Amino acid sequence: MLKVLLVDDEPFIVQGLSQLIDWEKENYEIAATAQNGREALAYLRSNKVDLIIADIKMPEMTGLELLETIRREKVSDAYFVILSGYGEFSYAQQAIRYSCMDYVLKPVEKEVLTEVIRRAANMSEAEIQRQENKRQMERAYLARNVISLLLGKYDDMNLQYVSNHMQLSNGVRYIDIQLVDVSDPEDVEDMEMRSMQRKLYQSCREFLKEDEAHCILDVSAEENVYDVGLIYCDYMAAKNNFTEKVYLEKLFNYLSVALKQKLVMMVGKRVADIAAVSKSYGTACMLNSLQAFHDRKNIYYYEEEIHVNSDGILLCKTELDNLISAIEQNDKLRIHESVDKLYEELRRLGAMGETINLNINYLLFQLIHTATEQDDCVNQEEILHLISESAFEDGTKRGSRVHLERFACEYAEYLAQLRKNVSRGILAMIEQEVRARFAENLTLRELGQKYFINNAYLGQVFRKKYNQSFKDYLNNYRIEQAAALLLRTDDKIYKIAEDVGYKNTDYFINKFIAAKGCTPSKFRKQAVKTG
Repeated sequence: MLKVLLVDDEPFIVQGLSQLIDWEKENYEIAATAQNGREALAYLRSNKVDLIIADIKMPEMTGLELLETIRREKVSDAYFVILSGYGEFSYAQQAIRYSCMDYVLKPVEKEVLTEVIRRAANMSEAEIQRQENKRQMERAYLARNVISLLLGKYDDMNLQYVSNHMQLSNGVRYIDIQLVDVSDPEDVEDMEMRSMQRKLYQSCREFLKEDEAHCILDVSAEENVYDVGLIYCDYMAAKNNFTEKVYLEKLFNYLSVALKQKLVMMVGKRVADIAAVSKSYGTACMLNSLQAFHDRKNIYYYEEEIHVNSDGILLCKTELDNLISAIEQNDKLRIHESVDKLYEELRRLGAMGETINLNINYLLFQLIHTATEQDDCVNQEEILHLISESAFEDGTKRGSRVHLERFACEYAEYLAQLRKNVSRGILAMIEQEVRARFAENLTLRELGQKYFINNAYLGQVFRKKYNQSFKDYLNNYRIEQAAALLLRTDDKIYKIAEDVGYKNTDYFINKFIAAKGCTPSKFRKQAVKTG
């Protein structure tokens, strides 16, 4: 409801204005009334309204003086309407000079005033939309500058803009919040995942309130990763009298309830200030890679996962380096032997819990480094995480000997593919597969198995070449084939949907509308008319 302030020194005029219009029906409420400009000014200094309707001639402060004062002192930007029994043009000129919206002569006619307040409502709605668009653009620009800092590719202008537009303090962390345990991404439409991601983003902003600018949508920008980034500063917990862990647990619980969906939070290393946030971002990415090898948690803290005790860490470097070498050479027999020797050495040393985790973490970090040296354009942390997950099966303990051996063999195959750059030829073959089999339930997993290429890697190089996911590429091709059938045949809509690979006709129609801007039936009719 828009708020209106009525200002007139004659009570019966105020009463008449109150009853002349059905204010609620016009989406207004009378927030207050005042007997003169000075009384109205006092109200406006502590209350916001959208519309002011004021008489021109009043004791103590006239309507024109009120208008001039609130504009000069920037007390209110509300739309202003002058009511007066005086028809002299000089009054109208003065009113216009101070951005008066309209000048209405008494006695006020209902139709005239109704038209004026409706125009004010439309202008207010347009202004609200303009302000929202401006805020969205500002958020997007701030996010771009923050992401530059996260990636370590920034200059003083980026740093200065973030510092000026975000409340900061010493003690900064990057926190990645992801949707997890959603159905296999191959079976879930991108639009559905994107919708959940946007809900996660909105819920995070609602929790942060005045700190909402610290929330960044889609930081990773990688396929199959639907995340929200948070720039956490020490002051956030402190101002609520919480410890850092309590604050983050409250955030996690709030988001989990809001989304009714499982989440995971990777809390990067604490750094001194925003200028060093890229270091925190890098450690959060590492945590994302490591989680597949350890028992699932809601929140992973860098300091807890990468912990060095006072007695030092028992690192089986010889056995680990031998395993890394076997993986690099894609030698399956040596991989099997090296994994056995690693676990034998860990058992001989009496290694437990954290020590085992640290040895595995060392291995994973080295493998990421090895892959990055061959192709630094691919998100190696995501590849490692997805391969780790694919090597894990029910009944197999995370980080166990069997899990590690499966992972090592799959990762060895991936490195071999990376060296050969096999994706170049494969993408042409996949284009042919789509053209020949678009009506089938094609997935990257199946195609990866057919052409002996890791499907996570395939997904990334596919997006880089086509600037869209494989699912979107397949869907767009199906829609184009459906459009051709609509023009060339008289087949029913449901049959065309089936012929191009859609089992659900309603779903097909929604996809067609999204791509073509109209229903299949309308598309066919329009083609007949233009033909």
